[in-house]
Amino acid sequence: MSNKCGDAPVTAGDLHGIVEALIAGYREDPRGHHINKRFTPSPQEITEIIDLLLQIFYPGYHGRQDLSDADLLYHVGTLVSTLQAKLERQIERCLCFQDETVDAGRLDVPKCRQRGRDVARVFVGRLPDVRRRLLLDVQAAFDGDPAAASMDEVILAYPGLLAVTVHRVAHELYLLGVPLMPRIMSEWAHTKTGADIHPGANIGDSFFIDHATGVVVGETTDIGAHVKLYQGVTLGAVSLPQHSRGARGIKRHPTVQDDVTIYANATVLGGKTVLGQGSVVGGSVFLTKSVADGQRVAIEAPRLRVASPSQGPPGGGAELDPGILDFDI
Repeated sequence: MSNKCGDAPVTAGDLHGIVEALIAGYREDPRGHHINKRFTPSPQEITEIIDLLLQIFYPGYHGRQDLSDADLLYHVGTLVSTLQAKLERQIERCLCFQDETVDAGRLDVPKCRQRGRDVARVFVGRLPDVRRRLLLDVQAAFDGDPAAASMDEVILAYPGLLAVTVHRVAHELYLLGVPLMPRIMSEWAHTKTGADIHPGANIGDSFFIDHATGVVVGETTDIGAHVKLYQGVTLGAVSLPQHSRGARGIKRHPTVQDDVTIYANATVLGGKTVLGQGSVVGGSVFLTKSVADGQRVAIEAPRLRVASPSQGPPGGGAELDPGILDFDI
C-alpha cells in the first residue's frame, strides 16, 4: 500500500499507515509546517505581553485592582521589567524565525538577540507617549457615544477601545521592523473584538470605533485625527489578480483625513481614494472615488412598502401588497 500524498486514502483504523501518509505529505510539500527549524514565536507569550500592556496603560482596571499611590513605583516597575524581558525574547524569536524561513544560512542568533534587546528598549521608551494617545482615544469614545455612562465604562467594556489599544502597540512594533509579532497581536484583537486593523495602518489621535464588529482597516490606510467609524466599515483595497506580489509595498488603501465620520457598513476602497476633511460617508455606501472636504455621501433612500396588519387575506380586507412577506417581524 502506497502512502504518498495524493494516492488513495489509507484504511480507516490503520494508524501506522495514517501516520506514514501524513509524514509523506510533510516531506513532499513544504507549505504548512515548520519542521527542521529552531525558532517560532510563542502566541501564548505574545498574549501575555498584551495583558501586561493593558495593566500598564490602564492600571486598576486590568490586573491588580487594589492599587494605591504608594504601590505604584514597585508595581509599575515590576510590570515594565517583566514586559521588557518577554519582549526581548519574543522579538529575538521573530527575527530568527524570519531569517531561518528566508535563508537558514544567514541565521545569526547573537545578532537577533542583540536586535531584540535594542528594539525592546526603544519600544518600552515609547510607552508614555502611546498611553497619552490612548487617553485621547478613550476621551473620543466617551464624547462620541451618548450611551457611554463614563470613561470607566469605555475602558472596561468597549471592544473598539481594546482594538485601538492593541493596534497602537502593534503599529509601534511594525514601525520598528519586528516581523510577525504585530500581526499576531492584531489578529488576537480581531478575535476578541471583531475589528480587523492591520498593524501597518497609520491612525491619528482621538480615534473611535463604535461597536467595532466587522470593521476592517487595511495595511496602507492613513487615518487622520478625530475620525469615527461605525460597525462594518471597510477601508480596503480593490481586488488584484492572483499572484500580484508586486502590489506589496505600494499604497492600496484609502486616506481618511481629519474629522471624518463613516457610518455602518460603508466600504471605501483604493489607494488613490481620499475622504476629505470633515466629510461624512453614509451607511452602506460603496466608494472608490475621492470625496472633497466637507462633502456628504449617501445612497438614495430605498423604496419602502408598508402594509397594515388589518390588510388580511380574502374575507373583506384589501389584498396585501405582493412586495410584503406574509410574516410577523
